[in-house]
Amino acid sequence: MERSHPSALWPKDGLSFLVLAGIVAVVVGLDQLSKAWVTAWLPEGHWWSPWSGEAAEVFRITHVTNTGAAFGLFPNHGSFFILIAVIVVIAIVLYYHRLPAEDWLVRISLGLQLGGAMGNLIDRLRFGYVIDFIDISFWPVFNLADASITAGVLLIIYQLWRTERAKVSSQHTQVDKEVRL
Repeated sequence: MERSHPSALWPKDGLSFLVLAGIVAVVVGLDQLSKAWVTAWLPEGHWWSPWSGEAAEVFRITHVTNTGAAFGLFPNHGSFFILIAVIVVIAIVLYYHRLPAEDWLVRISLGLQLGGAMGNLIDRLRFGYVIDFIDISFWPVFNLADASITAGVLLIIYQLWRTERAKVSSQHTQVDKEVRL
């Protein structure tokens, strides 16, 4: 039986893996640092804003904990969300390996999503909940990991739209050529 080399699990293009690792490191680092700052300087349930008046009502830092999913849905199901996060991390790493080198926007997107998933997973493993603090009055309180996941999803949606648009444009060009013949 032939043993496979451990590097067979990673993309053949080492640079793309370094880009993924770099994006993940930045996202996890900023996420964990911001959460450490919030927990050190702001008691849970309290808020602070650099602005006053109406501006403070729109944007502020509010220290809350979340045992559920996004927007506080399904509270107290931490073990389930740990399992989901581990599956997402594994799926992203395996899928990333299969991406064509030129698909850089999807690679960045997956890096953002992987970093966000790992940032929140670290919280769940350390504390049993996720620390949220970005409070925009019209939206549930969230954190940098959540923002990174959302940005990654939006990038994938944009890339899918771009790809579909290019495909439709190519089909129209082909039809135009056939009509001219």
